[in-house]
Amino acid sequence: MRELKIFGVVVAFTLITYWGVEPLAHSVFHPHVAPADYTYSDVDGLNGKKGDATNGAELVQSNCIACHAIESQGFAQMMDNATLSASYGVVPPDLGTAGKLYDENYLAAFIKNPAKASKIEHVFDDTKAHPMPGYDWMDDQQIADMVAYLQSIAPTEMTNKEVFTDACLRCHGIKYADFYGGSMNAKTTKSDLKSYMGKLPPDLSQYIVSRGPSYIHTFVNDPQKHLEGTAMPRVGLTQAAEEQIVTYMGEVGQSKKTERESLGVKVLAYLVIFAIFAWLWKAKIWRDLH
Repeated sequence: MRELKIFGVVVAFTLITYWGVEPLAHSVFHPHVAPADYTYSDVDGLNGKKGDATNGAELVQSNCIACHAIESQGFAQMMDNATLSASYGVVPPDLGTAGKLYDENYLAAFIKNPAKASKIEHVFDDTKAHPMPGYDWMDDQQIADMVAYLQSIAPTEMTNKEVFTDACLRCHGIKYADFYGGSMNAKTTKSDLKSYMGKLPPDLSQYIVSRGPSYIHTFVNDPQKHLEGTAMPRVGLTQAAEEQIVTYMGEVGQSKKTERESLGVKVLAYLVIFAIFAWLWKAKIWRDLH
């Protein structure tokens, strides 16, 4: 009985300490932020316009393929990644999957004003322009046509790895996905990335462990919520595409999760059985002594 009382006191003090520290940890060290907004309600997007993919094809081919490849449509990139990153600061994305990865309103807003849509206007000023020019001189119908074309050529299905590669790999590597092959290193060279972003973006191999899915979702959806003034742009992904990215990060960073969780059940069962035998042994010893 005495041991149970001591155990109860320890549990009580532990719970009181937890009750006092946990709110502080979440409100100060890890403050609450608004949920991810996958409607991108703040952007100047399509404004109700329905696009014409045929007209959009002409507009995209006239205005975009000088910098962007569209491999699926036969528009290959004419320069290697090192040359592209030196020219633009970051490797421009292939537009063949843009219509699937990005929210249509965000995509329209990005075409109009990339820095504003991605919330990094503070990074660019009169002395440093965003590498992509804004097309806000076009009318909303033309922008809608471009978005409709990008959606019409987008694949219907993509693997988690393909989504991560097209959405993230230009700036972030995930080396544990291919540690020795190097195929999952960032496409942009480190020196150009550091110059463009102000610091080298982190490798994402273990971010699912250090940050957790919830943080990653809200951060990718709007980095300014967590790090005001950061140079990382708002990416503009659809919820489905973002889910695939987080899933892929989990596949790489927590490849043994299922095995670990199944082993945990066995360990807990062992500890329970061990505790029962320890209690019975203790009871027998003290019974003989008294």
